[in-house]
Amino acid sequence: MTTPQRTTAAIFDLDGTLLDSMGVWDQVDVDFLTKRGFDVPEDYLTTIAAMQFRQIAEYTIARFGLDDTPEQLMDEWNKMALVAYCTTVEAKPGALEYLRSLRAAGVGLAVATSLPPMLREPALEHAGMLDLFDVTVSVDDVGDVGKDRPDVYLLAARKLGVRPQDCTVFEDLLVGMRSAKSVGMRVWAMHDASSQADWPAICALADGTLFDFHDAPQQLCPNPSEQYGICKRPRRANPT
Repeated sequence: MTTPQRTTAAIFDLDGTLLDSMGVWDQVDVDFLTKRGFDVPEDYLTTIAAMQFRQIAEYTIARFGLDDTPEQLMDEWNKMALVAYCTTVEAKPGALEYLRSLRAAGVGLAVATSLPPMLREPALEHAGMLDLFDVTVSVDDVGDVGKDRPDVYLLAARKLGVRPQDCTVFEDLLVGMRSAKSVGMRVWAMHDASSQADWPAICALADGTLFDFHDAPQQLCPNPSEQYGICKRPRRANPT
């Protein structure tokens, strides 16, 4: 079978971007640490946001002096989150329609996520997205590297058969946006409550901002020098 020639591709984060799911992990963190007699420190969630899953486990063990192994923590967290991903986590408004419209237009579609397979596949299936993507990759596929480096985005582009400069990344995490921009990818930022503190910096960095996918660009620029019209829209102000 011949791989279709693509001139544009879209790479999507899952948690907080395509899926309204960040609250799941906030609750997992609260429940996990409370069960062990700890409050959640103010900087904990922002510190772990861009880490690879195993890195989060190792960091948590070191910070709180836990006796668990990283494997034990990851298994416990996954089991705590799995029910929510299978039953309650939904797509962000307009996400399904937007993915279908891009697919119909011949845009290559990829997921680049920090979620492990045992969570991302049930989550995509529950949200009705499982069959819409050409490629699904995670930070686990590029070694012990989080989204503070562009490796996972570059892997997605390579698997799609496109150049980095032909990719638009949809992401809610500032550190991920910086990584994608560092290799010439365009970035559309999805507003999520989990990244509210970084929103001014996100607005300054991103090529466009979204509060749901009804405002997403209906065409993606094959040439990053094209900065106006349908490919570059005015940023909306932060809602109050």
